[in-house]
Amino acid sequence: MALRINDIAPNFTADSTAGELNFHDWIGDSYAILFSHPKDFTPVCTTEFGAVAQLAAEFEKRNTKVIGVSVDSVEEHVKWKADIEAFAGAPANFPIIDDTSLAVSKAYDMLPADAYLPDGRTPADSATVRTVFIVGPDKKIRLMMIYPMSVGRNFAEILRALDAVQATDGVPFATPANWVPGQDVIVALSLSTDDAKAKFGEVDVKLPYLRFVKRSA
Repeated sequence: MALRINDIAPNFTADSTAGELNFHDWIGDSYAILFSHPKDFTPVCTTEFGAVAQLAAEFEKRNTKVIGVSVDSVEEHVKWKADIEAFAGAPANFPIIDDTSLAVSKAYDMLPADAYLPDGRTPADSATVRTVFIVGPDKKIRLMMIYPMSVGRNFAEILRALDAVQATDGVPFATPANWVPGQDVIVALSLSTDDAKAKFGEVDVKLPYLRFVKRSA
């Protein structure tokens, strides 16, 4: 069965560039972003992992750990990190999982429909597509994104989505289209306007079911 929002993220123990780790234990009390890439030493992936390296301080501010997964070995990951760091001009300190067994890729349904699994596989065969999972401290999947191999991910959008997930986590809010931090949020339908006023102050009623309030930082 495919993974769904609010499913518990499949746990796993795997070797990585940071040593052997248990995914749930590694997350701890943080948020986590798990993202796959098709193969080491490929161009789009190098730009993507470089972007993650450059955003390290932004993820840290958001109490978020980032971890990559590839069907290549730790030995290959370590060699490739030098290219990532040279391109990005920043250290790539996040772990990269060794998924030569495809165990993580299969658990998270990261393989394309036409995946070719035997040895001798190439990036066009059994390599993972570009998936992104945001996982909460409760180990539940909060958000999923899937990109084809030919489309590099927009990490500014991933960061914005993370902000939206955290802004609405456990509170009766939703974010409108194109929301960015600092903008008003939408009152959940489960909350009456009077209750929203009592709880959050002024309510901007655009429609009976579309009501905005300011979100305190």
